[in-house]
Amino acid sequence: MIETQPFSSFPADGLAIIIGTNGGIGAQVAAQIRASGHFADMIGTSRTSAPSLDITREDDIKALADTASASGHDLRLVFDATGYLHGPHGGPEKSWSAIDPEAMAYQFRINTIGPALLLKHLLPLFPRKGKAVFATISAKVGSISDNQLGGWYGYRAAKAALNQIVKTASIELARKRPDAICLALHPGTVATPLSDPFAKQGVRLQKPEESVASMLSVINAASVTQSGSLMSYNGDSLPF
Repeated sequence: MIETQPFSSFPADGLAIIIGTNGGIGAQVAAQIRASGHFADMIGTSRTSAPSLDITREDDIKALADTASASGHDLRLVFDATGYLHGPHGGPEKSWSAIDPEAMAYQFRINTIGPALLLKHLLPLFPRKGKAVFATISAKVGSISDNQLGGWYGYRAAKAALNQIVKTASIELARKRPDAICLALHPGTVATPLSDPFAKQGVRLQKPEESVASMLSVINAASVTQSGSLMSYNGDSLPF
């Protein structure tokens, strides 16, 4: 049984927003935040929610920001659980010969540009004082210095770009909301449809509830000195 996270470092009675609640990780984030009882309200969105949110459509994100503004609660937590690794728009490339411009552009639309638009519209809603966190799912394979195996050109590049956006946003955020934090999170290898086909023998697969409990613990423990970092689910700071 996963212990419910207390979110003790956050001011009480705030608003939490989760994007991507139709996925294995996002659904668990919503469930554990709801079970904590710490936040006064929670908004969960996805392409299949009502109203729906497509992370590639800026109008959808603007509408989400308007809903958050009208909630009457301070926005304290945004958890972006969206991402694309494989599917109808292609999958990880084993060689440069497999690079496809349209498939790579889609990787960037979902894994980089979408989260950047969330930052654009939701970070300004963070209160001037008190802890608030924007967390987005990145990946260890987005680390340039840790790349030892090659391959996965589009996904690696899109996640590396996301890490840069998080780092850059954290600098501006520190000037405007000095108590707020911006994090990129590596969830580990999680048993979800996104990662299942690529799980290697000998690599421990986490259940979504395990990975999420760990990431929420990292968020609860995070301080402003870690803002802009790529953090692993186990609390380690990972290299860019």
